[in-house]
Amino acid sequence: MQTAMPTTALWVSLLGMCLIVAVRYLAISGLFAWSAKKIRPDVYSPRDPKKAARMARQVKREIAWSLSAAVLYGLPAGLAAHLWATRGLTKIYVDPNAYPIWWIPLSVLLYLSIHDAWFYWTHRAMHHWPWLFKKAHAVHHESRPPTAWAAMAFHPWESLSAAWLIPALTFVIPIHIAALGTVLTIMTFFGVTNHMGWEIFPKRWIEGWFGRHFISASHHHVHHERYMSNYGLYFRFWDKLCGTDKGLSPDLLAAKERAFKAPQLQ
Repeated sequence: MQTAMPTTALWVSLLGMCLIVAVRYLAISGLFAWSAKKIRPDVYSPRDPKKAARMARQVKREIAWSLSAAVLYGLPAGLAAHLWATRGLTKIYVDPNAYPIWWIPLSVLLYLSIHDAWFYWTHRAMHHWPWLFKKAHAVHHESRPPTAWAAMAFHPWESLSAAWLIPALTFVIPIHIAALGTVLTIMTFFGVTNHMGWEIFPKRWIEGWFGRHFISASHHHVHHERYMSNYGLYFRFWDKLCGTDKGLSPDLLAAKERAFKAPQLQ
């Protein structure tokens, strides 16, 4: 007699994906946080004991919120993975010859573009509707200045608004398993580096003909300073199109040897 209860395989997929998301976050955020302490100790390790203690509490809070978000991101991903592995219901494919080879990079760009558009408009909505900001997004802005650990520091409501998107896309848009892994890695990379509190890319890249179309810490830091601008995740397209692009943070573009002095660290 069949039961309506989830199978063991489903539970393994759900829990396994939650673990993968959490480990991916801890590994990438941890790597960049460690590098920040080595390269820019002024950002993450204030000399003032009180400010250092406040920063330590902030990092603990960022990690706690991020791990809770990892669970909410892992569940829909685990469900999609289970349906792909057991029933073939998604459009994830393994054979690189199943589609033209050019589709692999194009699918990555398509997934990132859709995700970026969704992120921009939901992010903007959370800032323009005070009740939504208070209920969902204020948690993320408790980090002042943000650190690499803040990449997934979201309230559950905010996590739920985005966690389903990429898993849902796998049911609609074909994507190679390696391309999907690339999308998820890029997503985590941008989430972490955008919140570094200092710019890891050279100024000539950020202001160059190609790099100026992408978001980095210099761009996203302005959002954490002014709130009502610079909403994008990967690309500056929507910010520029909608007039919400307020440029780059001059502080983060300063010489890397000069300590970054955020208002909160003065």
